[in-house]
Amino acid sequence: MSAYDTLQLDVADYIATITIDRAPVNAQNNRFRDELVAVVDQLGDRDDVRAIIITGNGKAFSAGADLSERPTQDPGVYTAHNRRVRASFDCLLECPKPIIAAVNGAAIGAGCVTALCCDILVVSEKGFLQMTEVNVGLAGGVAHVRRHLGESDARLMIMTARRMYGADLFRMGVSSACPAPEDLMDTAMGIARDIAKASPSAVRAAKKSFQVTEGVSIYEGYRFEQTQTKALSTSDDSREAMAAFHEKRTPVFKP
Repeated sequence: MSAYDTLQLDVADYIATITIDRAPVNAQNNRFRDELVAVVDQLGDRDDVRAIIITGNGKAFSAGADLSERPTQDPGVYTAHNRRVRASFDCLLECPKPIIAAVNGAAIGAGCVTALCCDILVVSEKGFLQMTEVNVGLAGGVAHVRRHLGESDARLMIMTARRMYGADLFRMGVSSACPAPEDLMDTAMGIARDIAKASPSAVRAAKKSFQVTEGVSIYEGYRFEQTQTKALSTSDDSREAMAAFHEKRTPVFKP
């Protein structure tokens, strides 16, 4: 039995799979947000995990926030709510392990942002991203949408609440693949396996480089990457990779 109420967790062969599990549409409530932060933080520290997949149970990835828990206007309530929501997104951005979003269906509002906070997106032919805030008198998600979509498409998505399906997202370079629904998890697993075979320390450094260099100049960014490379050059993973190259074998990286 899962130790969580709103999600399922499976770990095998260095790959963790988180399945959002709140029937019928995997809406995000406070319990889910707290559990997501807890499990992602835990997986980030586990030696037996090198890649993470997030998907949804049933026909939806996540249809957004659970409106039955919409915060009141009492002093401090909305501020605390916003902090909690940010934490559920930030844990994905800050996790040292790569995270793959396997979008199986609707990813709306908060569900869309959850997917966009992952490192790699795989959206099935029936999957779609949508920000519906303008239709319900709210606003949000611009910062995360803008990271992935071109300026015109980002504004189109936000200002019209239009659905962006897997084929369009693949064409736009937002997702890395657009498999048939029945092939979604195999596609995501294939990417995760490739990550799991690589040097864990190098993969962590690569994700750190993406995090750090996003908001700095190319000059500053590349200098940071060079410091990463220098530090890695004396690591156990680097020594094993060099030995494997000379011995013409596949490297075996330790946790």
